[in-house]
Amino acid sequence: MGERVTVQKLNAAGEVAVTWAGEVLARTAASVQLAATFTRGPLDLGYVTLRPGDRFVEWFYADRWYNIFAIYNVGDGAFKGWYCNITRPAEIGPNPAGPGLLVRAVDLALDYFRQPGGAELVLDEDEFAALALPPGEARQCRVALAELRILAAAGEGPFALPATG
Repeated sequence: MGERVTVQKLNAAGEVAVTWAGEVLARTAASVQLAATFTRGPLDLGYVTLRPGDRFVEWFYADRWYNIFAIYNVGDGAFKGWYCNITRPAEIGPNPAGPGLLVRAVDLALDYFRQPGGAELVLDEDEFAALALPPGEARQCRVALAELRILAAAGEGPFALPATG
């Protein structure tokens, strides 16, 4: 087994809202890529449903206002699409509670989903607006969403990686 990472997704108040563990696939001082499995759900996004048992590969960054999931179907391993959280930059470091890494990121509730064919959906707009973020943070979130759309349209960054089951 490779290096493990524990992920804590925090709400806007800084409280732990979701915790999960995965295996580190690659990391640098400013990023970590991990593989794990959905245990929550199903989460219906409209034209796609994320189900318990779906696998994902996720990228967290310590210097960007988003993290990115590549989602794979539990049944046949088919690539479902890219699911992106707009977050405050992640804290990546040793896990004080045990071995491996701890990643902590604040989910700011503006999410972006893109299917392999190019269809896109922005989620949680109302929740995002209700957070009443300081103007600087709200602006950073909108910039992050624009960056994700540019990456997707150009086929660059994680969006360009081949989908493997």
